[in-house]
Amino acid sequence: MNQRRKMVIAGTMIMFWAIFDGILAYLIPIWITKIGFSKTQMGLLVASSNVFGIIFDFLLARFISNTHYRRLYLILYGLCAAYPLILWQAKTVPLFMVAMAVWGLYGDLHDFGTFDLVSRQSTKKERAQNWGIIEVFKSLGFLIAPIIGGAVVTKTIDFFPFSLSLTFIIFSFVAYLVLVKMSATQVNFRTAAVVRYNFFKEFRLLSKIAKILLPVIIFTVTLCIFDGMVWTIGPLISQEYPQVRDFGGWFMSAYTLPALIVNWLVGTISKRWGKKRTAYFSFLISCVLIAPIAVSRSPVAIVGIMFVASMAGCLAWPAIKGAYVDYISEAQKYEREIESIYDLANNLGHIIGPAVAGWAADMLGIRGAFGVMGIFCAGIVLIAWSITPRKITVRVNDKIC
Repeated sequence: MNQRRKMVIAGTMIMFWAIFDGILAYLIPIWITKIGFSKTQMGLLVASSNVFGIIFDFLLARFISNTHYRRLYLILYGLCAAYPLILWQAKTVPLFMVAMAVWGLYGDLHDFGTFDLVSRQSTKKERAQNWGIIEVFKSLGFLIAPIIGGAVVTKTIDFFPFSLSLTFIIFSFVAYLVLVKMSATQVNFRTAAVVRYNFFKEFRLLSKIAKILLPVIIFTVTLCIFDGMVWTIGPLISQEYPQVRDFGGWFMSAYTLPALIVNWLVGTISKRWGKKRTAYFSFLISCVLIAPIAVSRSPVAIVGIMFVASMAGCLAWPAIKGAYVDYISEAQKYEREIESIYDLANNLGHIIGPAVAGWAADMLGIRGAFGVMGIFCAGIVLIAWSITPRKITVRVNDKIC
C-alpha cells in the first residue's frame, strides 16, 4: 500500500509538470506562427528540440554518475523555471534554438527520472500497472493544459500564459518534496550495479542492444511521430474553424482525455495479451481511425474522430514503456543504454513528426496532414509487428565491450 501511495504522489508530481509542459507545448506552435514563421519553419523549430534531445541522451547516459530520480528531477525543476522566460523573449531563430535546447534537455531528464522511479519502486509484475498510474496522471495534466491554453490565448499572446505555467511547476515541486520524504526509507527493487564504458565501447554496446530491440525501436519512433504531429499542428486546427471558440483546445483535449478512461486497464490487458501486442494493435487501430479527419468538415465530427482514435491507441504508451522497464530489469547493468535507446527513439520520432507535419500542413492543410500521417504510421506499425520476435531478451556478450 505504501508503494501505491508513492505512485500516486509521483503521479501528482508528474500531472502538475504535464500541465506546465502542456500549456507551453500548446502555445509554441501558435506563438511561432503568430510571430511570422510558416508552419514548415515552425515544425522545424519544434523538431530542433529533439535534435538537442538526442545529443543530451548520449551525454546523460555517458556522464551522469548517479541516475537517481531525485537528482534528475531537481535539475529538471531548475530548467523548467527558466524555460517560459526564455520562450517569451524568443523572437529570432537563435533564441528559439536556445529555448528548444532547454525543452529537449528537461524532457530527457523527465524520461530518465521516471524510468528510474518506476524501476526502483516496482516489482516486475507491477511495472505495467504503475506505468498505467503514471500515464493516467500525466494524461490528466495534458488534458487540462490545452483547455487552459485555449482559454487564455486570445488574438494576441501576452506574458500571462507563460507566467501561469510557472504556477504549476511550483505545485509539481511541492509534490516532489513530499515524494522525497516518503522515499527516505524506500524499497529498491533494482539492485544491480550499472557498468560504465569508454566512448567506443559504449557506442558498440548501444549498437548491439539497439539491434536486439530494433522492432520495438521502430514502433516507438512511429508512435512518437504520431504524437509529435498531433502536438505540432493540433493547436493550429482552430485556424480552419475560427467560428468555434477554443476549438484547438477542445481538439487537443479529445486527444488526451481517453487515457484517463482506458489507462487504468493497461495492467489487466497487457497481462492477458502481452505488452508488445497491446501496444502495437491499440496504436494500429488509432492510426486507421484518425485518417477520416482528412475528409471530414464538421468540427464536432473531427473532435469525435480524435476522441475515438485516441481511445483506441492510448494503451500503447504505458504498455510499451512497461516493456522497456522489463528490459531494464532483465539487464540492469545496461540501464543507461536501454534508457538512452528509448529516448533516442522518442526524440527521433519527435523530430520527424513535427517537421513532416508542418510541411504537410502547408501542402495539404491541417486536416489533410492528419489523414496522410495516420495512413503512413499504420503501415509502419504493420511492418514493425511483422519483424518483432515473440520474446525479446537483452543479452550482450561482454567480451565485445
